[in-house]
Amino acid sequence: MASDIQHRPMYGSTTVPRSTNINHPVASFLRQLQSKAPNHSGQLFGLLAFFISGGILLLLTGITVTAFVLGFIAFLPIIIISSPIWIPLFLLVTGFLSLAGMVFGTAALISWTYRYFKGMHPVGSDQVDYARSRIFDTAAHVKDYAGGYFHGKQKDVAPGA
Repeated sequence: MASDIQHRPMYGSTTVPRSTNINHPVASFLRQLQSKAPNHSGQLFGLLAFFISGGILLLLTGITVTAFVLGFIAFLPIIIISSPIWIPLFLLVTGFLSLAGMVFGTAALISWTYRYFKGMHPVGSDQVDYARSRIFDTAAHVKDYAGGYFHGKQKDVAPGA
């Protein structure tokens, strides 16, 4: 009769109770728990990959910064000697790029405005129309409110008028 005694598993144990009945409720419950248990091996692999790739990127960043600093130190005398060329060249290039950007932006604005007033519905025209209608509605409400407010104040100032 000792074989009929069923042992309860400890909490967290993955062993199936000693029973010849596979359809036993405890065995079925344990199988369901095991099938729904999260698989941490994927998370562990992801964490390991994160640390390895982070270490590699940190190493490459250190190499890049070191190479830049050493190159800057090595070429510093050439940079200083040729600085009368570099500074005006830098100012010329930045001025040209700024001017080109402003011209491009102005041309884009003029083109958008032209298409908007011709009724071609450029990108964003619906938002402009919505904002214009909101401003018009707000102005109309303020006008109505102010007209009623000042009309009431005018009667208070001159009751016989």
